[in-house]
Amino acid sequence: MRHILSILLENEAGALSRVVGLFSARAYNIDSLTVATTEDPTLSRMTIVTHGSEDVIEQITKQLNKLIEVVKVIDLNESEHIEREMMLIKVRSTGKEREEMKRMADIFRGRIIDVTDKTYTIELTGTSEKLNAFIEAVDRTAILETVRTGASGIGRGERILKI
Repeated sequence: MRHILSILLENEAGALSRVVGLFSARAYNIDSLTVATTEDPTLSRMTIVTHGSEDVIEQITKQLNKLIEVVKVIDLNESEHIEREMMLIKVRSTGKEREEMKRMADIFRGRIIDVTDKTYTIELTGTSEKLNAFIEAVDRTAILETVRTGASGIGRGERILKI
């Protein structure tokens, strides 16, 4: 099962590599990883998307909590949450394809952020499923390049990740 782990950790050199090392040492796969400083410059928030049974996720959480730099870990899947991913996709758009590609971007609420004679670069934000649906809807031969951020998530309502 897919899980989104949100980790609050000290913003210091080597913290990221210790978290990633924990995953690789135990042969757990990371599907996506995002990390950035929080409103407190001494802390970073890391979002890891991984797959595993409830037992595996519980084991990962326990191991993460043992790391000195880790302040708090929550599994966002344990309650309602909001998740978003951002994708930049460069597509071929010439002739009659141009209007069709613009229409597809509009349908998926994407924004065309760069235009050349032969290409559009489209920015899309949403769930992984939405971004995958866009890729499926577009002619594969038109896709020139894709960049994705990986998921970021936050608990809904009063649930927060803070010290």
